[in-house]
Amino acid sequence: MLIRPAEPDDYARVIVVIDEWWGGREMAAMLPKLFFVHFRDTSFVAEGEDGALAGFLCGFRSQTFADEAYVHFLGVDPSLRRSGLGRELYEHFFAAVAPRTVVRAVTAPVNERSVAFHRAIGFEVDRLDPDYDGQGQARVLLVRRLDAVADG
Repeated sequence: MLIRPAEPDDYARVIVVIDEWWGGREMAAMLPKLFFVHFRDTSFVAEGEDGALAGFLCGFRSQTFADEAYVHFLGVDPSLRRSGLGRELYEHFFAAVAPRTVVRAVTAPVNERSVAFHRAIGFEVDRLDPDYDGQGQARVLLVRRLDAVADG
């Protein structure tokens, strides 16, 4: 498996599979191409030996909070889930945003697999915000403190 920084041309490969990878939920509109253009040093693409798209992570360093970074999307081909690829993509992101020690992510409460995955790799549920993305658009806010990794 090759994990490398995202490139603008990768957007087309990701956007055609994103709704399918999310079980038919309409997610494509939530991932703009700007992550593949302006955040290439903190966004990654994973490819199998055959060059096929295996996963991706899009994130950035916070412009507001000097010690924080944010992961906007993490996607892994459903046939490769539970292979450790999601964790590997996060490890690349953690290294890219160092020395920042707080990483945040957000997911929908209906995405119980995402919440469980994040908990398994050391994230904590910060809170459930019932109107995070607009009235009635609840989100689970997740946080991982990377300084805890160095200690434990």
